[in-house]
Amino acid sequence: MNQEYYKQYYHIEREHWWFVVRNQIIINHLKQALPAQRPLKILNVGVATGHSSELLGVFGGVKSVEYDLECYAFTKANVPIDLIQGSILELPFDDETYDLVCAFDVIEHVEEHQLAVDEMKRVCKPNGLVCVTVPAFMFLWNQHDDVNHHVRRYTMAELGELFKKSGKIVFSSYFNFWLFFPIAFFRLLSKLLPLHQQKIEDAGSDFTVMNGPVFQKIFGRIFKTEDWLIQKKIKLFVGVSALLTWQKTK
Repeated sequence: MNQEYYKQYYHIEREHWWFVVRNQIIINHLKQALPAQRPLKILNVGVATGHSSELLGVFGGVKSVEYDLECYAFTKANVPIDLIQGSILELPFDDETYDLVCAFDVIEHVEEHQLAVDEMKRVCKPNGLVCVTVPAFMFLWNQHDDVNHHVRRYTMAELGELFKKSGKIVFSSYFNFWLFFPIAFFRLLSKLLPLHQQKIEDAGSDFTVMNGPVFQKIFGRIFKTEDWLIQKKIKLFVGVSALLTWQKTK
């Protein structure tokens, strides 16, 4: 990776239709799930270029953690958030410190994903929440996963298994449901084409392909309808991604 990669990712994270709607879904879900008494103490792990931490600021003070040294250096220099360099496998915080612990599209990068989840649980206060998103279904694996250094994709059952102890899952659902079918078709077809063998080193492969004003307008509007469904706690049975929120019991 290099500085140019992170500059590109900085804009993708704030402007691309997928990120814009995903973040709206997460924030609106948390508005319902979190207690009304605020401000809260929040930890956001694996923040990349930091936009999710900026958005989480509506709920309270946000401490951000980024593992990748080059990404950390870029974000530290360019984004005004409270950021440290560290690993999700060994969070440098005391037990039961945070009201909300988040990792959005992070644990799929980690071989020891159970340890990562256990660390998030450890630093979460009793009755606090842990909220994660991950990419779904291994059969959707393509160059996007390779470029972004993913280790795996998840079914909801696999994700839920990581959170089965010491608390309760308060909500879980797939999302990016409507576009699951064309995206699945595109990804499965791409495996049959010579193009699949080429390496794409842009900041996100799929984000580069499915971009531009037409995609931004049409796909963004389609994806946005899922925000209402998830606010109504309607669980979607399939999707390109998955969302899970877990509460730590006393």
